[in-house]
Amino acid sequence: MKKLLLALTIIILVLTTAIIKNTTKKIEDKIFAYKESVRLLKSDLENIQLEYDYLSSAEKLLEYQSLYFEDQLVQKRIEDIKIYNISKNVNKSEDYKITKEK
Repeated sequence: MKKLLLALTIIILVLTTAIIKNTTKKIEDKIFAYKESVRLLKSDLENIQLEYDYLSSAEKLLEYQSLYFEDQLVQKRIEDIKIYNISKNVNKSEDYKITKEK
């Protein structure tokens, strides 16, 4: 009777250990997948933040123009901007209009 009880206890311990290890492995896999997705999102965030920081302000653009392009870039008035519509072999130019949306 003691041997049966001891064998049953050992079998139960082995089974519970296997179940716990299997469950832990699944949880670790999920954690790894979440960390990878967070890592990718952080990378995207860093790229977008970098783009926003360097290209969002006119002052920064003018500063980079003077640093890197010297006299190659010319500032234009918004009224001088035209929209070129090329469709169905008809080339048409329109003035750029700024409107407020309601």
